[in-house]
Amino acid sequence: MGAPRILIIGPPGAGKGTQSSNLVSEYGIDHITTGDALRANKDMDLSHLDTDRDTPRAYMEAGDLVPDVVVNEIVEEALSNADGFVLDGYPRNIDQAEELESMTDLDVILSLSVGREELIDRLTGRRVCDDCGANYHVEFDQPEAEGVCDDCGGELIQRDDDTREAVENRLDVFDEETQPVVEYYQDREDFVEIDGEQTPDGVWDDIKATVDEHAE
Repeated sequence: MGAPRILIIGPPGAGKGTQSSNLVSEYGIDHITTGDALRANKDMDLSHLDTDRDTPRAYMEAGDLVPDVVVNEIVEEALSNADGFVLDGYPRNIDQAEELESMTDLDVILSLSVGREELIDRLTGRRVCDDCGANYHVEFDQPEAEGVCDDCGGELIQRDDDTREAVENRLDVFDEETQPVVEYYQDREDFVEIDGEQTPDGVWDDIKATVDEHAE
């Protein structure tokens, strides 16, 4: 089997990051996210795109939303340098999905399916070390001492974007902007829905079997 080309889709809290790490370790492929791709190519010359700014860095430093045309360019650059990949966080809308069609051929599209209340429980229960950034969960991954990081002894906090109000908003945005991307792909033969409410090991077993079947 050659290096697989994988798209992983799912709402916040579905486990995309965990399973992408597993895919990278198992198949020796690149994990490509829009954030990482932007940081890696922040000085790319965009003058040929006739955009308001000439580099991604200019958008990022100004705090402006990076337009789709710039994101598309950066993702295409990242994909062209990868011998196999798991693409995570792109495409976020139908226009980006159509652009992706012209960039590469995918071996498999993995859609992690998790119910809304489960997602809310996962995200609102997350706690992060204020010093080293280690992640915990009040139910699923508790530290040895409540509120204290096992790694460095720092204080565990709830991030602002993990409050229930913020989580509900993030899920609403996903439903409005990215759920149509799932529907865009779901009739394709290379689209596979994965039950994301299993244990992480159970999810991984299904993902590995699916990739092995589709990326021959």
